[in-house]
Amino acid sequence: MARESEPGSEKTFKLLGILDVQNIPCSRESILYGSLGSLAVGLGHFLATSRVRRSFDFGMGGFVLTTLGCWIYCRYNHAKLRIQQRIIQEGMRNKLLYEGSEFDPERKQNSNLENNS
Repeated sequence: MARESEPGSEKTFKLLGILDVQNIPCSRESILYGSLGSLAVGLGHFLATSRVRRSFDFGMGGFVLTTLGCWIYCRYNHAKLRIQQRIIQEGMRNKLLYEGSEFDPERKQNSNLENNS
């Protein structure tokens, strides 16, 4: 018997019990890239030196640095995109509000062009 899943009862993956990976923007990508960076740095250091414990330390450092780097870069782009969306929404709202009135910037530009001609 297959149960229908309710919209509010979706299972989420929480990393260390606090970081909700599915609902926080950029968290999934940052953790995936961090684990890949950890593997690359740790394995590379092990192949170069054959020191297991030190390679693990380098791998953990690679994970932290790669995760933080990806997180900061992604959050910066996410914030920049949200600011651009807010500016566009405000512009569209103003366009609808002022269209055809005396406060319409396009109307002022057109009247200035007609007066100068």
